[in-house]
Amino acid sequence: MCGFVGVLSSPFLNESTLLKMTRTLEHRGPDESTLWQDSLSGISFGHQRLSILELSNAGSQPMFSANSRFALVYNGEIYNHLSCRKVLAESGFAVSWKGSSDTETLIEMISALGLERALELTTGMFSLALWDKVEKKLFLARDRFGEKPLYYGWQGDSFLFGSELKALKIHPHFLNEIDSNALGLYLQYSYVPTPLSIYKGISKLTPGCILSVSLDNKTVCISTYWSAIDTMINGKRNPFQGSVTVAIDETENVLKRAVHSQLLADVPLGAFLSGGIDSSLIVSLMSAVSSTPVNTFTIGFDENGFNEAVYAKKIADHLGTNHTELYVNPKDCFDVIPLLGSMYDEPFADSSQIPTYMVSKLAAGSVKVALSGDGGDELFGGYNRYFFAEKIWNNLRFIPKPFRKGLYSSINKLNTQQWDALSSFLHHILPKKYHFSNFTDKLIKASSLLAVESFDDVYFRLVKQWENPREVLNFDFYPQKNKLIGSDLFQDNMDKMMLNDLLTYLPDDILCKVDRAGMAVSLESRIPFLDHHVFAFSSSLPLSYKINKGTSKWILREILKKYIPENLINRPKMGFGIPLEAWLRGPLKEWADDLLDEKVIIESGMLNPKVVRQKWEEHISGKRNWHYQLWAILMFQAWYKRNC
Repeated sequence: MCGFVGVLSSPFLNESTLLKMTRTLEHRGPDESTLWQDSLSGISFGHQRLSILELSNAGSQPMFSANSRFALVYNGEIYNHLSCRKVLAESGFAVSWKGSSDTETLIEMISALGLERALELTTGMFSLALWDKVEKKLFLARDRFGEKPLYYGWQGDSFLFGSELKALKIHPHFLNEIDSNALGLYLQYSYVPTPLSIYKGISKLTPGCILSVSLDNKTVCISTYWSAIDTMINGKRNPFQGSVTVAIDETENVLKRAVHSQLLADVPLGAFLSGGIDSSLIVSLMSAVSSTPVNTFTIGFDENGFNEAVYAKKIADHLGTNHTELYVNPKDCFDVIPLLGSMYDEPFADSSQIPTYMVSKLAAGSVKVALSGDGGDELFGGYNRYFFAEKIWNNLRFIPKPFRKGLYSSINKLNTQQWDALSSFLHHILPKKYHFSNFTDKLIKASSLLAVESFDDVYFRLVKQWENPREVLNFDFYPQKNKLIGSDLFQDNMDKMMLNDLLTYLPDDILCKVDRAGMAVSLESRIPFLDHHVFAFSSSLPLSYKINKGTSKWILREILKKYIPENLINRPKMGFGIPLEAWLRGPLKEWADDLLDEKVIIESGMLNPKVVRQKWEEHISGKRNWHYQLWAILMFQAWYKRNC
């Protein structure tokens, strides 16, 4: 795991600027810092190394192919790189290996087979920059799911690219202009969606893609080497034919292979253990294939409804892991907040970014690699919206629209206390499986669904924070049409929702959060669920094996029963957030009030201070709960204060 930055330009970039750009990424790779430039071609690479495989200089970057044609900087891990070496040998390519690094494997595969074919053969996570000395062309590529970040763009006559925006901002040609459309979308989703970044002229490379550009032809060309949509289509055309029992065993086997492959390291490793289904299964499989106890790490809260640490501890005890837990309070979280603007480089408002950073920091005290359970929800149907969306639409579509909108207008006038009373009543009469955390907030959001006009509207109402950011923006914003990706390709709405989350929410929220939090403390995170073989297999499974009679991730639960008692895993989904609603009215109130001061808001010129203050006052008075929307505003304000 590393960080890199580069520039393709004429005139040539001076070395001191390249050094400054590279050093901004030291947290991603504190073990070694290197520069490489070719003044005749106008290409410059800077690299910060976090040594995980091949700790000697044989793993240093930039790395050059044996035939001297290619130069490579790379961030990530190729888990099957040893088998890739066998493929090269069996294909007649005799390589005199200098070391055991996956970087060397990758560049020699590229040299022998070409970039696209080499990436097709890899199993791993990565972003890379490759310079072809013969064609005088730069290639950028990103892994299939977007585990590793990669930004790029022309700024004047310089093409900038790198792992994080902070490195690009050092360049003297960087424009530093906010993209207003990106800001509007950020307010809707709490993250800036790919391919946009918060800055004009700078983009994120879409996962599964290769980019090429040169000084002779400045047009950016992007091609796809892997497609989640095509993989899912193939799975539907070739469905799993075995019995339920065989499906459970095969799912366990494909996951176990993924976990085993990701234990490849020359440094200590461990795992995050939240106590939920996904992380518990990953740790269980790690324990099954490991000869020594697994190192596990958990963050806990004293607040009810937010603390899974007590379950994580019981699971760790049952599996016999070396378990480390840390209970945190509001002050601990408050101390993290000033770091977020630099950590994420652009506005990012998933409040679980705070505990994710804290558990990463906890783990980094003992290991250099941590496996995570992320991705299980998107592949196996874990989010609550998968249950509700279709049921809601099927119930609403037959109710006259004027009646629905009138009802929505009436119930939207309820204050917080009335909402709490209603949710408490429903909590008592609904089955236990519907007892979700933050029930009141989910109920308020559900009421807004009365105004929808299509199933796609239902989905987007569930995933958006600000349904209409125009009310808070000081400029015209034209939101994207509410249309699900794959609407014309897949029949089942649950498949469509999982695909959309896989292509949007997963890379731009979940994976961004995990990467930045881990890299901030020089910790490599690995995600076994995102082995593309796991996704291909899951795509072939019947939907009823994932979501079965109201039970999420059914097949994962069946596997987990083999390792952990049911009473430790059969409980409502909790998530990994902080008590944001209460903390904004309590220990975070003074900090938030300063950032939401009208004079401070006016400084950016991007937001309507009167609307923001109204939402803030309604929240702190208890009239309404606007904590998600306000957190997005606060994270933008904190980011703007630090970066603009």
